[in-house]
Amino acid sequence: MKKLNFFRSFFLAATLAITSIGFTSCDDKDNVEPELPIEVRGAFDQKGVFILNEGNFRNTNASVSFMSDSAGHSVANHIFSKANAERPLGDVLLDLDLVEDRAYLTVNNSNKMEVVNAYTFKTEAVLENLKQPRYFTALNADKGYVTEWVVYGEPGQVSVIDLKTMKVTKSIPVGIQPEELILAGGKLYVANSGENTLTIINPATDAVEGTITVSDSPTDLVLDRNQNLWVLSAGKVVYNADWTAIDYTLTTAGALSKVTPATQKVQTFTFDSNRTMPANLVINGSGDKLYFIYDGKTFVQDINASGLSSTVFINSGFHGLGVDPETGHIYAGDHNNWTGDGTVHVYSPDGKPVSNFKVGIGPRGFVFN
Repeated sequence: MKKLNFFRSFFLAATLAITSIGFTSCDDKDNVEPELPIEVRGAFDQKGVFILNEGNFRNTNASVSFMSDSAGHSVANHIFSKANAERPLGDVLLDLDLVEDRAYLTVNNSNKMEVVNAYTFKTEAVLENLKQPRYFTALNADKGYVTEWVVYGEPGQVSVIDLKTMKVTKSIPVGIQPEELILAGGKLYVANSGENTLTIINPATDAVEGTITVSDSPTDLVLDRNQNLWVLSAGKVVYNADWTAIDYTLTTAGALSKVTPATQKVQTFTFDSNRTMPANLVINGSGDKLYFIYDGKTFVQDINASGLSSTVFINSGFHGLGVDPETGHIYAGDHNNWTGDGTVHVYSPDGKPVSNFKVGIGPRGFVFN
C-alpha cells in the first residue's frame, strides 16, 4: 500500500500543480502568455534515488527501488517488474546509468543489458548475449561502453555499443576481469581486477593507447574535483597448493591510488593489512571527499590528505555506498546476510544516522536522479 500511496500522491501533486497554473490570471494589458503546465513524463520524473538491489546469485530476483525526495520520502520497490508485467529483471544487477531519458541496467549473470525509459521504467530494448557484463558508461547519447569478463581468469573486453540501435559495434581486448570504467581527460580508463593495470582507450578511435600499473586487483574508479583519477585496489588473494587456505605470505594488501591523467603519475597509499580488502569507493558531489569500506568500517578521506584516513566515519561496513551530490547524505546498503530484503541506512554528512528503509535483496548501488 505504501508504494501505491507514493504513486497516487505524486500524480495528485502534479495534477494540483497543473490545475493551479490553469487558474492563474493575468492582466490583458500585459499581453503575457500563461505558463504551460509542467509535463509529467512518468512516476520517476522527479528528484530521488534509484537503489540497485543485486539479488541472489543464480536467481532472477535482482530489482530496483526508488526513494522520492518529496515529502515523506516514499519508497517504491520492484519498480522494473511492476512496470513490465511482473517480468523479473534478472540475475545479479551490477550497474545502472542514466543517459538522457533512458536508464541502462547491466545484469551480470543474465548476460544482458536492459534499457528502460527513465521516467516509467518500461523496457525499450534489451541487449542480450553479452559475456559476463560488469559496468557501463556512456560517451554521449549515441555511444556507450560495457566491460565484460568473457571467461573467468582470461583477458576480458570492452564492447562498444551504438545506443540508438543497441547493437555492439566493436569489442576491445583489455586486461583480465575488467570492472569499472570511467572517462577522464578525453580518455576511457578501465580497471582490470584480475591483474594490476588500467587500460587506456581513446574513445575517438576505440583503440587501446596503453596501460598504467597500479596495485593488485583494481576495481573502483572515481574522478575528483581536480580531474585526478582515484583507484581502489582490493589486493590479490593467493591460496595454498590445495586451495584449502589463504597464503598470507603471498597475498597482497589493498591500496588507494591517485592517478594524474595528463602525466600518468601514480601516488599510492597502501592499507596496513593483507587480511581484509577495501571496497566500495565513492566520492561526494563537490569531488573533495572519498568514502570506502575497510575492515568492517566506513572511512572518509580528503583528496588532499598525505596518507590514508585512520578515523572511523561509520562503525559499520556495508555492501554498497552512495553519496547524494546535493545534500551530502551517505546511503549505505546492508544485505542482511542475503536472507531476505535488504536495508538502506542514510547518514548525515557528519556520520549521524538519519533514517533507514527496506528495499530488495542485496542493495549495492545508488544513482541520484
